[in-house]
Amino acid sequence: MTHHIDPRNDPRDQRFERRIERRGAAGFTLIELMIVVAIVGILAVLAIYGVRDYIANTKTAEATNALGLISQDAITAYEREGMAGTVLSQTASSLVARRFCAASSTSVPSSAAAIQGKKYQSSLADWMVDSATGAGFVCLKFQMDAPQYYMYSYAITGTGAPGDTYTATAQGDLNADGILSLYSITGSVTTSRTIAVAPNLTVVRPLD
Repeated sequence: MTHHIDPRNDPRDQRFERRIERRGAAGFTLIELMIVVAIVGILAVLAIYGVRDYIANTKTAEATNALGLISQDAITAYEREGMAGTVLSQTASSLVARRFCAASSTSVPSSAAAIQGKKYQSSLADWMVDSATGAGFVCLKFQMDAPQYYMYSYAITGTGAPGDTYTATAQGDLNADGILSLYSITGSVTTSRTIAVAPNLTVVRPLD
């Protein structure tokens, strides 16, 4: 006598379904969990480095913006008339003297320790230190009111003749490792007595 088995009730299929159910109930294996944890850890490290670099880059914007302003102030000061204050006699004339602001005698702040992994709140006196001679930041009419991550200085070669240069610099120590980053911008007097400014900043160790 032949027995016919309903395909829907085939015991072999039922055993297969039970195996699938048992496997699903078992969840993830230890290896699978370890792989997931490793991937999450890698993503977390990448995120931390990304956030750190982003924050550091926002801080460096202070240096680039400030140096741009100092450079503009140096050009403006160069274009100011620097003729002698004596009275001209009739029919006499005087040349318009273009000259750089003299170099600042000290940076602001005066010590790198003041910006080593921290901000420095400058005072008006910091920027007015050369007021007696009318040099430096006084001549440039530049100062910063907000706390700063960088130490700023201004220097020149010559006085403003063709080939003479001015250089504004910003030095920082964002990670407090004692190694200073350096941002600088330079302008040079051309033969036509105008100032040609470097097309970009010179940057050394930007995130230090």
